[in-house]
Amino acid sequence: MVEHGKGQKGQEVKLINRKLLELTGVVNVESFDSEEFLLETELGFLTVTGQNLHIKHLSLEQGLVAIEGTVHSLAYLDGTATAKSKGLFGKLFK
Repeated sequence: MVEHGKGQKGQEVKLINRKLLELTGVVNVESFDSEEFLLETELGFLTVTGQNLHIKHLSLEQGLVAIEGTVHSLAYLDGTATAKSKGLFGKLFK
C-alpha cells in the first residue's frame, strides 16, 4: 500500500485477470447493478462497467472496495475531460 501525506488524496487500483477489481480511496458507492458501478473516490467519480459484477468486499471506513465479475472498463467522470474530448468520430472527422 502506498502511504500518502496528510491531506493528500490517493488511490490504488488493482485489476486481476479482469475478474477481480480492488480499489482504495473509495468514499461512497453511489449506485450499482450487475453491469455498472458508480463509485465516488478521492480522485473523482469512477464508473466500472462489465458483466456479472458484484461486491466481494466493502469497507467505506477504510475506503476499500473489491468487485468481482468480468470487468470491461474503468472510467473517471471528469467534467473538463468530457468537455474537451470529441470522441473517436469527432477526432476522425475534424
